[in-house]
Amino acid sequence: MREPPTFIYEEDLWAQGADLVAGVDEVGRGPLAGPVVAAAVLLPPRCRFSWLARVRDSKVLSPARREELAGHVCKDAVAIALGIIPHGFVDALGIVEATRRAMLAALAELSSTPEFVLIDALSLPRCRLPQRPIIHGDGLSLSIACASIVAKVARDQLMLEADGRFSGYGFAHNKGYATREHLDALTRLGPCSIHRRTFAPVRACLECS
Repeated sequence: MREPPTFIYEEDLWAQGADLVAGVDEVGRGPLAGPVVAAAVLLPPRCRFSWLARVRDSKVLSPARREELAGHVCKDAVAIALGIIPHGFVDALGIVEATRRAMLAALAELSSTPEFVLIDALSLPRCRLPQRPIIHGDGLSLSIACASIVAKVARDQLMLEADGRFSGYGFAHNKGYATREHLDALTRLGPCSIHRRTFAPVRACLECS
């Protein structure tokens, strides 16, 4: 079993005098529908909140645990912000560029400017702030893991709302990912307006229609 995320990267930066370290992560690169959502989280330097012991990469947490931890992050962080890139921009820009733009948007919305940015996997060439991309950062850095939780909870809520507008696809359950239920509905109903037209299963449905 993988070790839980820690402040190993943050502590090095805090020791160098960079107190405001932001963690950045995104959710929604893989789904066939809906937006890409990124979150930026600035935790207090050298914080030792008891709830941090329960933080993990959002993908391995239950929905209830994610909701609980997102509440703690929103309450105790110095600043948090979201960046949301709609499905149409995913099609127009490609998923990697859309992800970068979501991350940049989240950073731009922070109420405090970070002195350093830790990012899950990607670099942000257009960001002028000092930064470090970390592969599997959401499982290694507590700041990035907190960002992954905030982003996941926010995107899940958007897809729950989408389920009320586009019934039959199971968005409340699959959140736009390519589950069997979703693929069957896509074949039966065709794409709705928030499906990503450039993603292969959606594109295949359009070509067959």
